[in-house]
Amino acid sequence: MELIRRGTEEIISEEELSKKLEESLKTGVPLRIKAGFDPTAPDLHLGHTVLIQKLKHFQELGHQVIFLIGDFTGMIGDPSGKSETRKALTKDAVLKNAETYKEQVFKILDPSKTEVAFNSTWMEAMSAVGMIKLASSYTVARMLERDDFSKRYKDNKPISIHEFLYPLVQGYDSVALKSDVELGGTDQKFNLLVGRELQKDHGQRPQNAITVPILEGLDGVNKMSKSLNNYVGISEQPSEMFGKLMSITDELMMRYYLLLSDLSIAEIEQMKKDISSGALHPMEAKKRLAEEIVARYWGEQAGADARENFEKIFSNKENPDDMPEFKSGGKTLLDIIRELDFAPSNGEAKRTAKQGGVYLDNERIENLDITPSAGEHILKVGKRKFARIIAG
Repeated sequence: MELIRRGTEEIISEEELSKKLEESLKTGVPLRIKAGFDPTAPDLHLGHTVLIQKLKHFQELGHQVIFLIGDFTGMIGDPSGKSETRKALTKDAVLKNAETYKEQVFKILDPSKTEVAFNSTWMEAMSAVGMIKLASSYTVARMLERDDFSKRYKDNKPISIHEFLYPLVQGYDSVALKSDVELGGTDQKFNLLVGRELQKDHGQRPQNAITVPILEGLDGVNKMSKSLNNYVGISEQPSEMFGKLMSITDELMMRYYLLLSDLSIAEIEQMKKDISSGALHPMEAKKRLAEEIVARYWGEQAGADARENFEKIFSNKENPDDMPEFKSGGKTLLDIIRELDFAPSNGEAKRTAKQGGVYLDNERIENLDITPSAGEHILKVGKRKFARIIAG
């Protein structure tokens, strides 16, 4: 229970779950632990992995983990926390994203001990009669108890009928999979409880619901999100991942340790004491965290190399070893920066230059319309992006 409680927001209910765990120990039958992911984008970031880490904890305890890919629910669009109707995805887009999810999730979970399921398996086989019967199991009044629906209704914002189906379908997934425990972010609590109710309706023992916190992004304020550009993607290059993690605040670092690291609670508490006493510098603790996370997705050597590279750049003021090479071919610095994907737009590249974030051979550059002279140059954009430019 200590491992299960780690980093959780709420367990509904802990007493029920304790009884299930005791029963599992006596009978030797593992519990079925489910978590669903709608493949709405091709890449996972560290915010997604809080939930996957909790799945890993159950896996370490010997239970059956079910990684549910919501290829059917993904086409509906999860209304959780949304102030307006989400755009539905096509079947092809959902399936393409689902394949990348499977590749990425096994960087954390043991594939030999993980059941991968797709909810289209049972939902596409459900008849119109079955869907009507499912819809009859919940009232509109109960759906409107949900915060996001309630707010939209009060604000006279449209709620499409198909959005009411989302929590019902997610709940029915628990029936189809006979789950004992379902995990989700705090924004998923309503959906998890619907699963409990539907299981009761189908004569099953209701699942326990465990919610985990929503991970803050690099800004330490907003939910980690690609659209807010405050994310760390688990497929990003080691040096980029390491550098991003080194940019977080000391306070956020301890939260990342709790929700993302494999260090024990006792080790994290000792680290806090060492930082407070001055025995450990916060920068060193942050490097350990960044190295651990990079190593998880790229291997131990990559983690060590990313750390060494970071220390070269920021401690010894050296250029990194793994810089990309770019043959400029007469292009301007603005074109080079955009083609290297060192800035998301021309406007952002120009803003970075005006703020003093662009250097060519250690010389600050504000005018990006210039073309590098013949020869080899080192381009630096921001704190972490370097490239070797070969001109002429």
